[in-house]
Amino acid sequence: MAGPSPYPSDLSDARWQLIEPVLTAWRAHRQSTAPGFGRRPEHDLRTVMNAIVYVDRTGIAWRYLPHDYPPWQTVYWYFAAWRDEGVFTELNGLLRRLVRATEGRSPEASACVLDAQSIKTSANVPAAGQGTDAAKKIIGRKRNIATDTLGLLLAVLVTAASVQDSTAGTRLLNQVSPEHLAVRKAWVDGGYRPHFLDHAATLGIDAQVVPRDPAARGFTVLPRRWVVERTFGWLMHHRRLARDYEALPATSEAMIHLAMIDNMTRRLTGENTPNWRET
Repeated sequence: MAGPSPYPSDLSDARWQLIEPVLTAWRAHRQSTAPGFGRRPEHDLRTVMNAIVYVDRTGIAWRYLPHDYPPWQTVYWYFAAWRDEGVFTELNGLLRRLVRATEGRSPEASACVLDAQSIKTSANVPAAGQGTDAAKKIIGRKRNIATDTLGLLLAVLVTAASVQDSTAGTRLLNQVSPEHLAVRKAWVDGGYRPHFLDHAATLGIDAQVVPRDPAARGFTVLPRRWVVERTFGWLMHHRRLARDYEALPATSEAMIHLAMIDNMTRRLTGENTPNWRET
C-alpha cells in the first residue's frame, strides 16, 4: 500500500480501489505472457499511476517528474504500454458505466453528443500531423469527442485541425457504433454536413443538428450540446491538455482518457477536483 499522498493529484485509497483491479490484472497477464516480465516488479502500480496522472494534471514534461516518483523512463514505459494495449480506454469504459449506474441511468448509453475542439500544438509535434482550422485561425490539432448525455466520454479522435468536423465525425461514429450498440441518437452543431447525417443513418443512428440562434450574440447555452462543451471544460482542468504537446495523436487521445478517468474517480468517491485557482 502506498504511503500518504504528497500531491493533490495522487489517488486516494477510495479512488485507487476503483482502478486497481484492472491494472493488477494487466500486470498479472504481462507476467504470464511476456518474456522477462515475470521477475518481481520493482515499482508499485499505484505510484506509477500517480506519476502519470501528475503529468496529465500539471502539464510537465516527463523528464521533470519529481524524484519521489519512479524514474521518468519507467513511468513513460508503463504509460506507453497502457496506451497501446487499451488499458486507459478500458478504465474509461468501466468508470463511465459505474457513474451512469450511480446516476440511475442504464450502464450503456443510448444517445451521444459530438463536438470538436481545435487546439494549438507545441514545437515537438510533427508538422505533418498539424493543420489549420481556418474558421478559428488555429494551427494545430483538433480533438473530436463523443460523449453520452452526462458528458462522459464514449470515443475520442485526434486529427489535424484542418480535418473537417464532418469527416472526423464520420470516423468517430464508426468507433461509437460497434462499441456502443444501444446508441441510436446523436446531436451535433451546424458544422456537421449532410453527408455526416447520411452516414449516421446507415449506422442506424439518428443524427440531429442543434442550431444556434442567428440573432444570438456571445456565448449561448444550446440544448443537448451544452454537455459536450462542459466536457471540454473538464478537460481544461488538466494542464497537459491546455496545448497539444504529444508527438503521436494516440498519446493525445490517451491524455484525454486519463483526464476523464481522473474526473470520474473523483465523481464516484465524492472528492473535489481542485482547479488552477485552488477552488
